[in-house]
Amino acid sequence: MSGVDHMNSKGGASGVKAEAQRSLRIGVIGAGVMGSNHARVFAGLPNITLVGVVDPLPAHRTRATDLTSCRTFARLDELIAEDVDAVTVAAPTHLHHEIALACIARGIHILVEKPIASSVEEGRDIVAAARRAGVTLMVGHVERFNPAVAAIKQAISDEDILSIAITRVGPFPPRMSNVGVVIDLAVHDIDLIRWFTESDIVEVQPQLSSAVAEREDIALLQFRTASGVLAHINTNWLTPFKARNVTVATRGKYIMGDLLTRQVTECFGFQSDGSYSMRHLPVGHDEPLRAELIAFLDAVRSGGVPAVTGDEGVASLEIATRCLEAPARPAAASTPRKGPRRVVA
Repeated sequence: MSGVDHMNSKGGASGVKAEAQRSLRIGVIGAGVMGSNHARVFAGLPNITLVGVVDPLPAHRTRATDLTSCRTFARLDELIAEDVDAVTVAAPTHLHHEIALACIARGIHILVEKPIASSVEEGRDIVAAARRAGVTLMVGHVERFNPAVAAIKQAISDEDILSIAITRVGPFPPRMSNVGVVIDLAVHDIDLIRWFTESDIVEVQPQLSSAVAEREDIALLQFRTASGVLAHINTNWLTPFKARNVTVATRGKYIMGDLLTRQVTECFGFQSDGSYSMRHLPVGHDEPLRAELIAFLDAVRSGGVPAVTGDEGVASLEIATRCLEAPARPAAASTPRKGPRRVVA
């Protein structure tokens, strides 16, 4: 009998505590920017053995080794052979489906970075496979773990939400990408709208344009949830600086949050003469990625429902896909467009 089994056999609080603290063997798949950060965080967590990082590119493997001193592998099967308990998948999105199914088939718990897959169908495949295998599946929507987002969520928890507006803009990313702003950026905020309202999105009204990229680099997205909340996302790759702002209007409050500076302000106590009170809400200082990975490990150890389920990841991807598939609207004949800008939907 192992030490953990022996402690669990005693039952009670000691067994629960032992399970919560048991060591886990973890692997990271993909050593790009995000995967390297996963490895960095895991290397600093207690009761974790970072078994290694997989990436086909030698330069990426070298970076992972320099950052964490961990082993690296060129192929997924080499990592799987090391008897890992769980992995995080930070490989390119088009590989998520194949990698996730291979890990699930070996009974390995997985966190898959957003979006969960290249298509809704592939995402559903992953969810179904994980459910059949009884393994933990979590989707990496890291913005939920931003302390400012957590403060907003708490502030509106008992409120009647009326509208949500989110701005997520910045310069064109230096990395090459095969997706546009809807999948790369707006999918974060689609998830936040669903999480804030605890309601499904039932109406989608997108306006998309491509100004400097092959895919959409400007998106103005409007939504209505099943609970009647109106929501708006403004996102682009044309702004020379990053901005991440959230505003939520409820019947009793108006919340303003800057996700970069992590400042959250609440307006309340509205009077008939137009006056009101304001206050800054307390916001934590945790690193979002660290909080996310700890939540994943807690779900693996407890067998409980992960913070962001596979079904939630698929639902947000489905809404993003609907935005991209909306029928194109013809431009007015009297207002021809000039220059390189091209309306794509």
